[in-house]
Amino acid sequence: MRNPSAPLLPEDVIRRCKKLSVALLLDGVKAAKLDIPNEGCMDAQIMPVARGMTVIGTALTVETQGGDNFPIHVASYSQPGQGYVMVIDGKNNQERAYFGDLIMGACQAAGFEGMVVDGYTRDRDGNIALNFPVYSRGFMPRGPIKNDSGNINTPITCAGVYVEPGDLVMGDSDGVCVIPRKYIEIVLLESEKKLVYESQRRKTVDDYRRAVAEHTPLPKLAPKWVLDMLEK
Repeated sequence: MRNPSAPLLPEDVIRRCKKLSVALLLDGVKAAKLDIPNEGCMDAQIMPVARGMTVIGTALTVETQGGDNFPIHVASYSQPGQGYVMVIDGKNNQERAYFGDLIMGACQAAGFEGMVVDGYTRDRDGNIALNFPVYSRGFMPRGPIKNDSGNINTPITCAGVYVEPGDLVMGDSDGVCVIPRKYIEIVLLESEKKLVYESQRRKTVDDYRRAVAEHTPLPKLAPKWVLDMLEK
């Protein structure tokens, strides 16, 4: 089955996400007490090919299995790429790489923001040279097969997370999270609150470090919530 891509997320959503991190978005999910499987956090094995790679965009989903990358080819050539992250449910196949730097380069040329696959990739050095964000379970040199057209832009489960076309996808050096489109605003609000809190905490730690070095009175280092819990 091949469906049209979902509408891109508003540019304001992407702009706000660029000030956050995957960890902060997941803290936002937890603070909002949303009923999202695994809180939207993909399995810990889903990591970028190189540290420092980040990706933010609208989910374009692909479903395949058995190391078959024909659906990935179809999605890369037949769907608009600009603003989208290709999220591939590869069923955690460990026998073959789903793609290498040729497909990565094609997707990059088509405007995709990056790719996430529940499976393995290859051509690691070529991927790094492209500087194109790709997240996978690791690397496998054995090549893919090409048999079935799979499904494009249908709901999938990727690395433990339910993903619908049009959801928010974000990846950084910690891993990948997916936020359902209907929950994005509340998650962003809670994440932005946490960002303010963390900025204040970092200032407190810096002030404490400075006081130690200058032999001046020490400010309270422990956060208020720790002191409150101790009192209980």
